[in-house]
Amino acid sequence: MSWLYLGLAGLLEIVWAVAMKQSNGFTRPTATITMLVAMAGSFGLLALAMRTLPLGTAYTVWTGIGAIGAFAVGALWLGEALTPLRCFAALLIVAGLVLMKLSAAA
Repeated sequence: MSWLYLGLAGLLEIVWAVAMKQSNGFTRPTATITMLVAMAGSFGLLALAMRTLPLGTAYTVWTGIGAIGAFAVGALWLGEALTPLRCFAALLIVAGLVLMKLSAAA
């Protein structure tokens, strides 16, 4: 169940990061409220996951999901650069997440 909590926390991290961008410096109320609600949910689910998962594993996977998700949203929907080097960097983050998950199971 902890991994499910962690995955959902990571997805909410993507939501709040995108909402923060869309809030235009907290000048758009709907995006700002979305960000705050998603942030609270993300932190809450991360805390639940950390009941049984190691700190380093949980935090690394949580931030990695958020980083990759924000990168993907930025590239696919917000028109941010999608260069080979940025894609390689994202691939390295995913590799790190996989290794962190595998090491937690050991």
